[in-house]
Order: sequence, then C-alpha cells, then structure tokens
Amino acid sequence: MAHSPAPPRLVDVARAAGVSLATASRAMTGSTGVSAAVAAHVQAVARRIGYVPNSHARALAGGQVSIVGLIVHDVGDPYFGEIARGVLREIESRGYMALISQTERDPTAELARIRALRAHRVNSIVLAGSGYIDASTEADIAAEVDSFTAAGGRVAVIGRHHLPVDAVLPDNLAGGVTLMRHLLDLGHRRIGILSGPANLTTVEDRLAGLRQAVESAGLPWRSIPVVPGDFTREGGASAVATLMTLHRDLTAVVALNDPMAVGAMSWLLRSGLRVPEEISVAGFDDIPAAAAAYPALTTIRLPMISMGRQALELVLKPPGSRPRRRRTPHELVPRASTAHPH
Repeated sequence: MAHSPAPPRLVDVARAAGVSLATASRAMTGSTGVSAAVAAHVQAVARRIGYVPNSHARALAGGQVSIVGLIVHDVGDPYFGEIARGVLREIESRGYMALISQTERDPTAELARIRALRAHRVNSIVLAGSGYIDASTEADIAAEVDSFTAAGGRVAVIGRHHLPVDAVLPDNLAGGVTLMRHLLDLGHRRIGILSGPANLTTVEDRLAGLRQAVESAGLPWRSIPVVPGDFTREGGASAVATLMTLHRDLTAVVALNDPMAVGAMSWLLRSGLRVPEEISVAGFDDIPAAAAAYPALTTIRLPMISMGRQALELVLKPPGSRPRRRRTPHELVPRASTAHPH
C-alpha cells in the first residue's frame, strides 16, 4: 500500500529557504530578529511547499498559539466585513488563524470578548470599531488591556479610542469636510444629517468635519438639522422619516455611513421623491453596496481592507516606546445620488 508523504515541517521550510531553523521560526511567527525581506521570503517558501504551522505543538511547548483575536461591533455590517477581509488576508499570508467575535457596540460585551480571548491564550487582539466619546465608558476595557499588554499581549485598534495602544485612525473628520463641501459646491444649502449613535467617536469626528465645512462656508451650523439613528438600513430609513417630517424643504441628506444612506434613499424613493432630482443623498465609507445601489451612492471612500491589514501588522510588531498611529487617506466618490438642487 502506498503511504501518503509526510506534511512539510518547519525544518523543511528552513532548508528550502536557505535559512536556519531559528530564523524560519521567527519569520513564521512574526518575531523580532529577522528582517521584513527575509520573513517575506520564508513565508513565500512555506506557502509554496505547503507548510502549515502546528499551533497545537506550539502550545504544548509552552509558546503562544498563533491565533489572532478580531473583535468587531457587528459582523453583518459591510464596513466591518471589509476590515475583516483585510485582517484575514494578512493572517493567512502569515500562517495564523483568527477568532472573530462581535459586541453590538456594547462596552460590557467588548470587555467579555477580550477576557474570553485571553482565556483561549490568544496573544494578539485587533479591536475594530469606534471608541466611545466618554472615556469612562472604556475604563474597564482600558484596565483589561493594560493587564493583557503587561503580560506580553498585543492590542491594536481601528478607530479613535481612549486606549494606550497602537491605532489605525480612519480619516473621519477630513472626510466629513470633503463630503459637505461637495454638497455645498453643488449649491445645496438646506441639508439634513443622519448622524448615527451619539456616543461614538466616529460620529463625533464625522459631524465635526461636516460642521467645519458648513461654518467655513459662512453658514450657521444650527441651521443644519441632525437626527440620530442606528448605523443600519433600518436606522437610516427611520431617521430620514423623522427628518423629512420636520424639514420638508431639504434638498440634500447626508448619512454618516452607507447602510444608513441606502436605507434613507430607499425610504425617500418609496415616498415618491426622486433622487437626485428632488433630493440628493450621500453616505460615508464606500461599502461594496454603495456602487450597486440605485441610484449609485455618492460617498467618502475609506481604505477598509487596508485598515484591517495595517492593524494586523501593528499588532504583530513588538511594542514601541509609545503607541503608534497610522492615519488613513480618504477619497470622495461622486456618483448618481447627488446633483445640483432644482
């Protein structure tokens, strides 16, 4: 009977890559002591020969299991789906595994997820999603993160948090400025805003950008109605219904994320309003559904996949002397949902 060939071992990777066993080990685990070029070479060789890291053996040897924890607010939100794609692509290229959980924007749940990941001996955690405006909301999370990092764990966040860890910071404020300037340049002056949950730093920063553009144009911010809602299609539909009941003369609506904008646009169309002929609609993030909406949604594009990849790169690096910050660009994507007011 023919025997199946034994799976490649780390020593086989080292031999094929022309490096020592120790160097191959460091390259595959993201440890220090090996250059980025050598690590990339070793990882490419490992993929070519079909090497799969033995996490169970590593755990038995007393090392950390090569699993990264990813905590998101909502796995059903396309924004977090794109971020997760970026994290998972980078994880797979390094031979790691991921544990993904959601919190539904509940700080108590975030704390519980971090503790659960620690119990599973996860050494690296990416926390994706907005922080909270009130720092005390994150106080227990900050204490847990401090304990985790003091024990050798690594944490990186995506979004503005009150946590002393590496962070990838979406260009929310500047994106808000760009989006509002787009509508103002088209000639809109009667603009309403669907703002999202009021306790999130993401909402605070995007609103600050919208306000900056309005005031720079010499317009009073108090003339712009703002209605909060959930960051969902249903939340956008409900919020725009309230907004239009109170302000029937609006010529444009800005939603602080794309699902809200798509939900708002659907409600407006069902109500008999033509988009953009009678009212323009704009969103934020440029999730895949934005281009597929009808009419296609004008929005601010954030590099969500890249944000996930950058967060993973940070969390797998040794800690710096102070928390590192990676700031993203943004891009206005004008589509058919915005036009000059009539």
